[in-house]
Amino acid sequence: MGQALLADRLRRRGVDAVVSSAGLVLSGKPASDHAVSVLADRGIDHRSHRSRVMDAGILESADLVLAMTREHLREAAVLNPSTFDRTFTLKELVRRGESAGARAPDQPLSEWLAKVGAGRDRAEMLGRSADDDVADPYGMEREDYERTCAEIEDFIDRLVDLAWPESTS
Repeated sequence: MGQALLADRLRRRGVDAVVSSAGLVLSGKPASDHAVSVLADRGIDHRSHRSRVMDAGILESADLVLAMTREHLREAAVLNPSTFDRTFTLKELVRRGESAGARAPDQPLSEWLAKVGAGRDRAEMLGRSADDDVADPYGMEREDYERTCAEIEDFIDRLVDLAWPESTS
C-alpha cells in the first residue's frame, strides 16, 4: 500500500519518479483483495501489483529506501550496508524530517537525507517500536487494512510535503 500511495502522491505533485516495492519473503504474489479494495476507495488501481523479494541490487539503484518496519530496515542494511544513509522506516524519516525541516528548492534529495539522518545510529534500529513500525494487516480483516492504509497515507502525505514540497512560484 505504501508504494501505491507514494507513487500516487508523487504523480499528483508532478514528480517524475519510479516507485517500487520489495519485501522479505513473497515473490510474484498479487496484492490482497483488501489492499486492492482500500486503495480503490482512494482512486488507486493496485490490481496489477506483484510482490518481489528485496535484494542488494534493488537497494543499490534506489535514491530512497522506505521500510515499513525496523525489521525491513535491518534486512536492507544487511543486504547492502552502503545504502543505510538513504534507508529509513517511513515513520522515522517523517519524524526526523519534521524536526530537520523541509527540503529546500533545488536541494538534492541525497543532501536532504544526509541532513535528516545526521547523528543517526544504526543501533537505534534494533528491536521493534511503535514509533517506527507500521502494523502489517496481511491475513486480517478489511478494517485492519483500512486502519493501516490510513496510517500509511498520513505519513506518505507528510513525507511528500517535506521531501517534495510544492513550488511557491
